[in-house]
Amino acid sequence: MSNDSTSESFFEEKYQRASDPWKFASSSYELDRYDAILAALVGRRYQRGFEPGCSIGVLTERLAALCDSLAAIDISLTAVNRARQRCRQWPNLAISHGALPDAIPGGTFDLVVLSEIGYYFEPRILDRISRRLVAQLSPGGVLLAAHWLGESADHRIGGNQVHDIIGGISDLVPIASQCYEKFRIDRWTRK
Repeated sequence: MSNDSTSESFFEEKYQRASDPWKFASSSYELDRYDAILAALVGRRYQRGFEPGCSIGVLTERLAALCDSLAAIDISLTAVNRARQRCRQWPNLAISHGALPDAIPGGTFDLVVLSEIGYYFEPRILDRISRRLVAQLSPGGVLLAAHWLGESADHRIGGNQVHDIIGGISDLVPIASQCYEKFRIDRWTRK
């Protein structure tokens, strides 16, 4: 297995060994986190959303219900194929194989969801990616970040540091921050 936890081969090997390596579809932690993310986003319809790191599409199919159009990407082709199968009933959803920052679709978004992906990047790379995503966020658009607060040898930085980096972008205004026992959710809007 690749030791580089930012590489395509690292993730592809995980999905080749297990259909849901992080138990996104069955873990109470993951399902509770998805419920919290959706609760943070309800009350608004989004025209165009973007979810990088969609994995097998468990959160993706729930986000699709909130968006007129949703683009999602994952670095693992196996995960992308599983996500496409899971989400096949959503015609407003396009799931592609790719990685940040190269596979960010063109155009603007009024919703970007960074769910448990930020800590795979070095701080300067995450800052660059976040700034690019914010540049494509329409004024009044929402950027939501949700990250585990534990430690993993696979992560370059911790969840709190991910949120501090994103929150340091001057074009973002904080809307809400919720800390749970094991994860954190922050929402910002673009000025």
